[in-house]
Amino acid sequence: MNISGSMTQVLPIEDSSQVGHARRIAQQVAEKHGFDATDAGRVALVTTELASNILKHASHGELHLRVVPRASSAGIEILAIDRAAGFDVDACLADGFSTRGTQGIGLGAISRQAEVFDVYADARGAALLARLYPRNDKARDLPIGISQHSLHNDPACGDTWHLAFDGPGISALVIDGLGHGPEAEQAAKAGEKAFAVAPFSDPTLLLNDLHDAMTGTRGGAVAVAQFDGNALRFVGIGNIGASLIGPEKSRGLASHPGIVGGQFRRTQPFDYAQVNGHLLIMYSDGLQSRWNLQDYPGLVHRHPAVIAAILHRDFCRGRDDVTVLVIALETAHG
Repeated sequence: MNISGSMTQVLPIEDSSQVGHARRIAQQVAEKHGFDATDAGRVALVTTELASNILKHASHGELHLRVVPRASSAGIEILAIDRAAGFDVDACLADGFSTRGTQGIGLGAISRQAEVFDVYADARGAALLARLYPRNDKARDLPIGISQHSLHNDPACGDTWHLAFDGPGISALVIDGLGHGPEAEQAAKAGEKAFAVAPFSDPTLLLNDLHDAMTGTRGGAVAVAQFDGNALRFVGIGNIGASLIGPEKSRGLASHPGIVGGQFRRTQPFDYAQVNGHLLIMYSDGLQSRWNLQDYPGLVHRHPAVIAAILHRDFCRGRDDVTVLVIALETAHG
């Protein structure tokens, strides 16, 4: 299975009129991707509850919407992001609990309607995740999270990403085309197209293929990570950041200098053994590199989509396209 890169759709939630707009957008996306009337209705209900919760709890925030491809069907991911003071997650999940004098049915209803529900909240704000899939599709949720945004909401994004799955194997790509805008996007998409042809090839050969495909474009920074169910092989050129987060230690994954599509020296990949159960985080330089998950107690155990959203919320530089890709490295996917 191949998953091509796509940007996160951001829906501001600042007044009650935007709740209905968000509901309609999410329902339309669900219907477009094969949800029947009942399942699309669940998407609409969850979107309404998440947006309303932002207004009640934080007064303003954002919904992040994206399609989650799977082998058999697509899902819909909705993330509610805010910067309000934290709240007691366990208490708020109980029906009848409310901090604002309402009926208090929102979070409990969301958790029952969604196939995947997760929350992280602290004094910096909250991220609430709901993923919904057609009820007749029992395929497993993929433990991945992506947050990708263009500079100033430009329709062209100079970053791209791509994921390929083959049994226990995962091959992940992140490209940051030089600069931003249409020419940077052209460079990144040329590299992604070449990667998708043979994502599990030897990473050194893959880099050569991407270099050939990106020659004549602006070029860009590239990182490829391949997981075989136990070990990880990583190779990077340029300023794509990457980290392996384990239960006892975290380590950065080193990239080599150069520009793919421009000039770089021949490189050798780095191998990391026994990383099953680790988190792999890859990110473009639109994200600051000074983050540390230890500053967020318990976040490492949350869904990868929640982790990606929190990192984007708190460490986006705001002056370039930004991509955050988080993968829970597990022995089985599908």
